[in-house]
Amino acid sequence: MMAVDEQDLRSNSPCHPRACAIQNCLTKNGYDEARCTKYIDALYECCTAFYERNGEDATTVSCPKASLLKLKMKQRSQDQRSR
Repeated sequence: MMAVDEQDLRSNSPCHPRACAIQNCLTKNGYDEARCTKYIDALYECCTAFYERNGEDATTVSCPKASLLKLKMKQRSQDQRSR
């Protein structure tokens, strides 16, 4: 996993560079999400740090709501264990 950069959290749109990296990866790889998992994991890591710092009611356009983020991370964890 990538370390969360302080700048990711302090920008006007926290975690936005990581969301853009996902979009770039998807575009380059014919929208094959499996080829972009490291970027998705990096965004979720950044979003987790964002919510830990700002509370679960905080918002940023680049992150799913805290409850949805937790669900997505749980699903990803289960998917990785089943491989």
